[in-house]
Amino acid sequence: MTDADPIRVVIADDQELVRSGFRALIDAEPGLAVVGQAADGIEAVEQAHATRPHVILMDVRMPEMDGLAATARITADERLADCRVLVLTTFDLDAYVYDALAAGASGFLLKDTAPQHLLDAIRTVAAGDALLAPSVTRRLIAEFVARPTPQASDELEVLTDRERDVLAQIGRGSSNAEIAETLHISPLTVKTHVSRILTKLNRRDRAQLVVVAYEAGLVVPGQGAGSNPSPEPPS
Repeated sequence: MTDADPIRVVIADDQELVRSGFRALIDAEPGLAVVGQAADGIEAVEQAHATRPHVILMDVRMPEMDGLAATARITADERLADCRVLVLTTFDLDAYVYDALAAGASGFLLKDTAPQHLLDAIRTVAAGDALLAPSVTRRLIAEFVARPTPQASDELEVLTDRERDVLAQIGRGSSNAEIAETLHISPLTVKTHVSRILTKLNRRDRAQLVVVAYEAGLVVPGQGAGSNPSPEPPS
């Protein structure tokens, strides 16, 4: 995708009225274009292969195959590596938040979000960033509080201590600027660390790193994003 190319969007929702409303909103926005629609999860997967969108707006509750199963199938397909899923639902349920991100979604929004927020979210996800509002992060933490104590993952052995610090901050929902301030390093250094972590852990985007951080126990419930590990030693 170049600056001149529009962001290609597929809308997956079982309600035609909802799809029509989203399509009108998106097509009226410069730089965005709806390239396909789907009424269920099976059609969403088919549209992903047929149109190769940058972003799929994915409803959760759909017939034939629900949005979470469709998301998992799409994100597991190497041919669709450039496709990001933004989950939209009317149901603000804790389980959906974790399950959507664990399935590979890059973001989670309620359908009653403001129109401009939705358009901004599409651009954010298309750029490869995660869309995780503080409320979503809090629900994820609550989800893991209710689970057995996580065990450190051998997967993280490939990370340096500083990369683990950065991963923990990502898990708390911190932005690159916030991580830079907390760890006393430059935003550019943070960006480099995030890129290396994604490569080492073979994850698609920042949303998946949040899940990894929780599952590995790097996020301690009640510990805010401002907790401050040791600063980066001068080079």
